[in-house]
Amino acid sequence: MEHRLPDRTQEFALPLVVRLERTAPPERTDALETAARAVLTLLADERSSDGGEWAGRVRMWEDSAIRKVVRRARGAEWRRAEALPGITVTGGTAEVRVFPPVPVGDWPGDLARLQVSGTELTDARPPSAPPGGVPVLWLAPGLEMSAGKAMAQAAHGAQLAWWELPDAARSRWRDAGFPLAVRTADGEASWSRLLRGGLPVVRDAGFTEIAAGSATVVADHRALPT
Repeated sequence: MEHRLPDRTQEFALPLVVRLERTAPPERTDALETAARAVLTLLADERSSDGGEWAGRVRMWEDSAIRKVVRRARGAEWRRAEALPGITVTGGTAEVRVFPPVPVGDWPGDLARLQVSGTELTDARPPSAPPGGVPVLWLAPGLEMSAGKAMAQAAHGAQLAWWELPDAARSRWRDAGFPLAVRTADGEASWSRLLRGGLPVVRDAGFTEIAAGSATVVADHRALPT
């Protein structure tokens, strides 16, 4: 099948939709981790590879900026979102659906109608120490972000880690189901060490909530064998 190349003058964003039912909202950390795994799952999908139906849009999105927009849905809204081409990834309490990149300002109607701001989630108890042997996406301490914003930042960090890895390491990570953890760095001293460690660092573009250039996530992928 021939796939049309996207318009190179357009800016693209990657839509993510978190399922947020009133009676059973996901826990915050699980939502962040599930969003990160959702983006990795899309990047590893054959439809995103050369010749795949999503490949042109993915390349254009990656070449300009890796902007991600998180929206929320429940009930019929979620069912309509699931009917659109994309991938649903499930965590312990969270469900996140990721879609191939779309032009900014030209979203599918069933996604454009979803709420984008004000998504607030909590953890029932403080997250435990991250398990050994998995990449950790460290959030900046003291930086206030909505759950939706933090989900996007964690997903950025996972994508930067993916780019750093050779093909064999990517394949092993994918085959294991993309295990990872999202945690907040333990204070400014720990955060400073992470920033100086030569690891991928997410610096926000400043579209929403926080100042442009702010370091939000350090992606510590050293647990993955290369």
